[in-house]
Amino acid sequence: MTAGTYQKLHHFNSPERLSLVQDQLFDLADTYHWQLQAWAILSNHYHFVALSPDDPSSLRGIIQKLHSLTAREINRLDQSPGRKIWFQYWDTAITFERSFLARLNYVHRNPVHHARVTDATQYPWCSAKWFEAKADPAFYKQVSGAIVDQVKVQDDF
Repeated sequence: MTAGTYQKLHHFNSPERLSLVQDQLFDLADTYHWQLQAWAILSNHYHFVALSPDDPSSLRGIIQKLHSLTAREINRLDQSPGRKIWFQYWDTAITFERSFLARLNYVHRNPVHHARVTDATQYPWCSAKWFEAKADPAFYKQVSGAIVDQVKVQDDF
């Protein structure tokens, strides 16, 4: 899942604003029973990989609610009621293990890809540190070695 801001504007350009998106994402994933596997939240877009519940149709509701709640709060903070914050989102049902592993690796490394940090584990709004601490060492090695150069993700932010 990938979503970007309208006109690629950097509305989430502070720790508090990045935490707003991350906290809402965590709450909504929990509420709708999606199991987050990887996430990266940047100032003008985010990515996440999650395991769906038996009925994955709730994804649209999660995204709509996430975008609505975060847009209203950012507009309140900026005193810009009604301003468009989010542009669109892209989701993919991952059906091949290699694709799943590559996307996990891609999302974990996304803050490095966008030059926010040199080590993704140092970026608080990304799953890299969590994954490094929690994953089985063999699975961590498998994901970290997954080739990401053929991953087709909208990410020209």
